[in-house]
Amino acid sequence: MKRILLILMLLIGTVAGVYAQGADSTLTELAEQPPVGEEKKIDPKAIIFEHLADAYGWEVPFCHHLRIPLPVIVRDYQGHWHLFSSARIQHGEEFDGFRLGAGDSKWHNKVVGQRPVTVDGFTVMEEYRPLDISITKNVLALFITVAIVLLMILRVAAWYKRQQYKAPRRFSGAVEALIEFVYQGVVRPTLGDRAMRFAPYLMTVFFFILVMNLMGLVVIFPGGANLTGNIAVTLVLSLITFAITNLFGTKHYWKEIFWPDVPIWLKFPIPIMPAIELFGVFTKPAALTIRLFANMLGGHIVVIVLTLLIFILGAFGAAVTGLTTVVSLCFSIFMLLIDVLVSFIQAYVFTMLSTLFIALSTENGGHEPHKKATAADSTSK
Repeated sequence: MKRILLILMLLIGTVAGVYAQGADSTLTELAEQPPVGEEKKIDPKAIIFEHLADAYGWEVPFCHHLRIPLPVIVRDYQGHWHLFSSARIQHGEEFDGFRLGAGDSKWHNKVVGQRPVTVDGFTVMEEYRPLDISITKNVLALFITVAIVLLMILRVAAWYKRQQYKAPRRFSGAVEALIEFVYQGVVRPTLGDRAMRFAPYLMTVFFFILVMNLMGLVVIFPGGANLTGNIAVTLVLSLITFAITNLFGTKHYWKEIFWPDVPIWLKFPIPIMPAIELFGVFTKPAALTIRLFANMLGGHIVVIVLTLLIFILGAFGAAVTGLTTVVSLCFSIFMLLIDVLVSFIQAYVFTMLSTLFIALSTENGGHEPHKKATAADSTSK
């Protein structure tokens, strides 16, 4: 009972922190508005994307203008590399010829530089985007996620090296239960005797996505990075599944794509079915990418929009503002609790679909069912 209460307190604290950070950031936006007589409306789109976008610093909760600086690593147009702290360009300052793109720039909030160009015989300075391999917020969050996943798995492995016949408890026990749930519930029944071959990747991708999802719900450092709400991250994960699916594909798999078992007029002389099957090869990673990206991004957007409603409806008076605050807070807590569940579901679904795609591509095409995993497979981790 104490553990359940502790978990609930942590969840409520996280939700309250998210709500407070969103409210604090929005208050900052409002504080920057012009005085009465020069009113400027709130731009919800700009505020939402500012919260969800990558950055060169890590926000300090409740202090919107303070950021934990990160290293900026760029290569200029002359081929020279530059390394400096993001704190030097954090508030619009210029350092070593570089600064953050202004609001009217096509590279808004990205590191940009100036280079001379000749126009009609005159030399003018042009803004350009250098080669940028900086350690941004999302990059550092990826490193932190990898470290957490390694600690989780290696801790369970170390336990079984010491005590082979005793199940771990507490945190290691919870991790071991998740491993057992995914492996015995998804990987082994789907892949059969091929389970141990692909289980390392599938289990890794499950925990990697799960940790990324949960870390995105935590406000304070090292959480708060919107990794799975970044389509580049979900695309890379999907491309890895795509590569494994096709590199390990059997002759039967490729035959079903280029010469499927359908009436001859559907594949010759016009290759209708082969074209459809080949198109399906590329829609699978697209489906994995969009499903994970859209679900996690949508949850973050809903919470931010609920916070913005307080200030959008604040023009109707104190009574409306108070009522909206209560309703917004309650719905924000509810949505973030739902997001915790969605974090598990999306990691599970991505792993399940990846397992299914790999199973279909490694199918031998025989009429006999695949052999079940051996007893040794079922007991090994």
